[in-house]
Amino acid sequence: MSADLPNDRAPSAETLAISAGYDPASARGAAKPPVYLTSTFVYPSAAAAKDLHVAFFDGVDAGAAPGFIYARLGHPNLDMIEARVAALDGAEDAACFASGMAAITTTLLALLAPGDGILHTRPLYGGTDALIYGELARLGFPAFGILDAVDPAEVDRAVDAALAAGPVGVIWVESPANPTATIADLALIAAAADRIAARQGRRPPIVVDNTFLGPLASNPLRHGADLVMTSLTKYAAGHSDLLAGGISGSAALVRRLKQARTLFGTPLDAHSCWLLLRSLETLALRTARAFANARAIAEYLRGHPKVRSVTWLGFLAEGTPARAAFERQYRGTGSTFSFKIAGGEAEAFRMLDRLKVMRMAVSLGGTETLICHSASTTHYAVPKARREAVGVDDSTLRISVGIEDPADLLADLEQALEAI
Repeated sequence: MSADLPNDRAPSAETLAISAGYDPASARGAAKPPVYLTSTFVYPSAAAAKDLHVAFFDGVDAGAAPGFIYARLGHPNLDMIEARVAALDGAEDAACFASGMAAITTTLLALLAPGDGILHTRPLYGGTDALIYGELARLGFPAFGILDAVDPAEVDRAVDAALAAGPVGVIWVESPANPTATIADLALIAAAADRIAARQGRRPPIVVDNTFLGPLASNPLRHGADLVMTSLTKYAAGHSDLLAGGISGSAALVRRLKQARTLFGTPLDAHSCWLLLRSLETLALRTARAFANARAIAEYLRGHPKVRSVTWLGFLAEGTPARAAFERQYRGTGSTFSFKIAGGEAEAFRMLDRLKVMRMAVSLGGTETLICHSASTTHYAVPKARREAVGVDDSTLRISVGIEDPADLLADLEQALEAI
């Protein structure tokens, strides 16, 4: 769609989620985009084939008409969803991948150089933690965690520790974090990246995992991030029926990721792209309902005698650095958070096994409410000491509130908590 409306007012995110990236004129006037289920594309001529390869691999416009080569390199549905994701994130370009972990892995491997370290906030999603402290550590990329990313002294400590071991190649930020909804002050992280640049001669790119809130409530690129990563499996897709990941940012950085994606074979397939385009059209409606439901659930849990604490963002204390960062950076409180029950694993399991409406499963951001015991599921592979240092213990449950009738959800929680 056009970048501006007729009155020169830029379209809202809600409008972009419905129309960005697809022009009906490109598909014989079809109101909705077709799905291009093909693995390869026919060249109009031998010269055009060469021009397309020059343009794709060298980034040089050889005068070729727009076209495609092979679906691993790109395809029409991938172009559509990437344009829409970039528009929602306020980015020059975006790259979409076969899963959130495909996006994370491709990005880190594309940006890191031999000997680089990774500076990251804590906690991390279990898959990201396993990648950084498992495979990437094995390949020689050390990692250094920031325990409190709204505390300047703690950020400085982590920066010094990382630089003492060698250059910093990437700063990975997860905000709000999984599963505790801990937030990072992105301005503070950006200032740290500048200090690192002054000391080592190059500025490490800041990549923000925005999965917990998504583009309607959070736009990290406006607050100092160089790239924003979203597990599109979650709120963007919203129906727990596909896997996808997206990275948005400058055209130059995204181009580097697309080159790596081609070699790693991690692009998003045409049918999933098509499903994502469909799902994004209702993102605003689903987000509003889920966020409202989450408020009701969080307030109920905070007042329950068998619940010790709740990490919903709306409960951040006034006057704290975390609250200040939240108010600067975010436009919503989200619908995924954690809470601690009075008890441990045995009590948590008894409660979970009594649920009737909520579904016990990993993932988040779907139409249905999902709940899980983090220590034994999403963060099982994270060493116990590292889990507990960031507040993920055997009493921790993560809930992703869906769009059901909130009265049904509250009644389900009430009867389940009786098992504790």
